[in-house]
Amino acid sequence: MSRTLRINGSNHEADLPDDVPLLWVLRDALGLTGTKYGCGVAACGACTVHINGTAVRSCQVTLGEIEGEITTIEGLVSSDMAILQQSWIEHQVAQCGYCQSGQLMQAASLLSDNPSPSDAEIDSAMNGNLCRCGTYPRIRSAIHDAAEKLARQG
Repeated sequence: MSRTLRINGSNHEADLPDDVPLLWVLRDALGLTGTKYGCGVAACGACTVHINGTAVRSCQVTLGEIEGEITTIEGLVSSDMAILQQSWIEHQVAQCGYCQSGQLMQAASLLSDNPSPSDAEIDSAMNGNLCRCGTYPRIRSAIHDAAEKLARQG
């Protein structure tokens, strides 16, 4: 069944069965490869995207379940995202880089919902986004840094 998806501000046609995970629609059918496959069971967070502004694991959402606007790492372009990305660079968060699109999508969702999160709130929000390189303290520092910069620009 063909359906129109609103992704990153544009309409995209997907002629796939309703039970196909969004992750494969994005990567294989539409070529949006910034969203990564990590585990397939929503345990790692590498496939995190936003649906209607909420961070979700795209490996667990099927095409038939999607209602609303999808944003991938390719579409998360705003001054707020640039600040978050700059904080990531300044705090040298990325090591291998594989989990970073999911980490950034989750962090962007957190800062959208909570512009001044505590350590515990960051840890809670980022729980489930695994980093094989173990840069969790850097991730927390980068999120705090981005929150401070966003507050100053505000």
